[in-house]
Amino acid sequence: MWQVIRMIRTLTALALLLPTPAFAQASAAIASGKVAPSALSPGEIVAAAPKAEWVAIAPSDLLVMDLAPDAKARPRRVVIQLMPPPFSQGWIGNIRKLAAARWWDGLSVNRVQDNYVAQWGDADGEDKAKARALPRGLTVVPESEYTHFSGSTAAMQDPCRPRGLSPRELCDSYAPLAAFRQGWPLAIDGASVWPVHCYGMVGVGRDLSPNTGSGAELYTVIGHAPRHLDRNIALVGRVIEGIEHLSSLPRGTGALGFYETPEERTPIVSIRLGNEVAGLPVYEYLSTESATFARYADARANRRDPFFIKPAGGADICNIPVPVRRAK
Repeated sequence: MWQVIRMIRTLTALALLLPTPAFAQASAAIASGKVAPSALSPGEIVAAAPKAEWVAIAPSDLLVMDLAPDAKARPRRVVIQLMPPPFSQGWIGNIRKLAAARWWDGLSVNRVQDNYVAQWGDADGEDKAKARALPRGLTVVPESEYTHFSGSTAAMQDPCRPRGLSPRELCDSYAPLAAFRQGWPLAIDGASVWPVHCYGMVGVGRDLSPNTGSGAELYTVIGHAPRHLDRNIALVGRVIEGIEHLSSLPRGTGALGFYETPEERTPIVSIRLGNEVAGLPVYEYLSTESATFARYADARANRRDPFFIKPAGGADICNIPVPVRRAK
């Protein structure tokens, strides 16, 4: 009985207060005992998802970074999905302007810190005499944009207190709630909602507060989720393909993983918006409001496939990566 209750709690938490008919049907079927818990692996569940549950990503919402070829002359392409409204749109507007101006072309990956981030931009950005001039018209974004007002004013209790866990809530170490909306991992505290630093998420480098960064310096998480950065730095997207070209780079030996010589840096050939890149595949993500995603999330929290002996009974939000694929 308690296994069924835990399963329902996991499924309903991931709906983020936005129930759908498919989600409700899946939950009701499990609760009634008509559907037994699946012994499939998370990957097998995703592979069986119907086409209707996949959401296409517009090419204009992709940022394509081509790095210099590796030592064996193999191309290295990193594809980033930009975050949709209402989150981080000031910085994303700047990123679109920077890409249109070809601002990153010829710059480099300048920092790779083990179990933390890989960062790219202008290595001479701190030197006014050498720094590359930024395009005109970039927006200065306030710190208030790190979070978004959800419109709800309902009081929120700690869902992790004994006997206080609501079927619609997922425990989180950094916020009262954590859940998914429109394919993105989010945290919630009362009326405030914000994206979270999971593996592969892309953020904006900045100087000390009140500086919030322009979007010219970007980084991606290549280690354990640094959730302490949530609400302190703008998140603007996530790497959906090619993360290995950043995570496998040599670690910088300077402070914070910065490279100490120009020869250590990996050159950037170009960064373009996806609608400017010929032959770019169509990418799509599994709808987080779908019945398949509910089953997938439950399987991530409760592995029942043959290798596993003891299901964990829960999962961190960053341990439930949203499936993304090239469209078939």
